[in-house]
Amino acid sequence: MAIKLIAVDLDGTLLSSNNTILPETQRMLRVAVQNGIKVVLATGRPLSGVLNFVKQLGIEGDDQYAIVFNGAVIQTISGRVLMSQELNYQDFNNMLRFQRLSHVNVHFETTKYFITTDRDLSVQMQINAALTDNIMKVRDRKEIPKDFTFNKVGFTSTEGADQVEKLWNSFPDWAFQTYDIVRSFDSIIELNALGASKGNALMDLASRLKIAQKDVMIFGDQGNDLSMFSNPNFMKVAMGNAISEIKDKADYVTDDNDHNGIAKALKKFVL
Repeated sequence: MAIKLIAVDLDGTLLSSNNTILPETQRMLRVAVQNGIKVVLATGRPLSGVLNFVKQLGIEGDDQYAIVFNGAVIQTISGRVLMSQELNYQDFNNMLRFQRLSHVNVHFETTKYFITTDRDLSVQMQINAALTDNIMKVRDRKEIPKDFTFNKVGFTSTEGADQVEKLWNSFPDWAFQTYDIVRSFDSIIELNALGASKGNALMDLASRLKIAQKDVMIFGDQGNDLSMFSNPNFMKVAMGNAISEIKDKADYVTDDNDHNGIAKALKKFVL
């Protein structure tokens, strides 16, 4: 096995429960980078939400990459956009229609800021903005311009996971045929343009870098990682804390994110 690219999910995978990179995991990934392996963070966050972590891993510059917004955008660490899949004003109105199916908040994510038409913000929405170092702009619906575009949507709730579950079960069939919709956590539903996924973005990036899919290793734990784990060519490593659907598709299940699962798998298979 000659792994040339390692794609790592962020929350619940690279990050411990304390939202930090454990020292041994950090050390092993830095060794991978120093050995010329591309280490790519693949996350639902925007680039602003990964810069602090890639710095800790020694990843920088215009020849290092991140897959952000669940695969809707590929950027270099310096900010250059290689690929972007956007949603438009019609999609914005569709999101407000979906919002009425249960008691949830909805916010719209762009590469520059988050925006919502809600006045009472869920704690999870505020956490999402804070963790990714983003401004949350609150605007009236009439203030949203007709040329508004965005990369990702997040549905959260002030009333907990039950309302998020209700929305998940209330989406009409056409919604799943029109958009990529994933349950990233019990309390969050994330929506992107159809075809925008971590798995597709990773195949795109590997092709751009002329890296064979068999030389790609992935780490993940949640629903928004399933598209990567559905690729039969990648070397797929599930975290010990991963959902069962991820573990079922994995080639190997490592330890959890609080016990250096990434580092242990890298020692076993790569370094």
